[in-house]
Amino acid sequence: MDPIDATNYLTSLLNRLLRVHTNDTRMFVGEFKCTDNERNIILARCYEYRPPTTQSMLSLAPTSPTADSHSPPEMKKADMTSRFLGLVVVPGHCIVKIEVEEAV
Repeated sequence: MDPIDATNYLTSLLNRLLRVHTNDTRMFVGEFKCTDNERNIILARCYEYRPPTTQSMLSLAPTSPTADSHSPPEMKKADMTSRFLGLVVVPGHCIVKIEVEEAV
């Protein structure tokens, strides 16, 4: 991609909602504001999402059915933990995937 096309593409992403996945399993969702040559990304109105801890996953593990019960074990869902951060710089060396949220 030539520099003009790259600049136009990045300009088209300004103020769009991005999901940025990092190498420590976190995900940041916020409005794209800018980037630099080191691939650092600045997101505004950003939320951080973290996967459930091992301990919380174990507490949600299905219980084994009793001998007289023929029903399957109950499945439970573990949600990601989230918190509002505001304006965030995501270091480029930590980014593993970037997704653009499509408006519905």
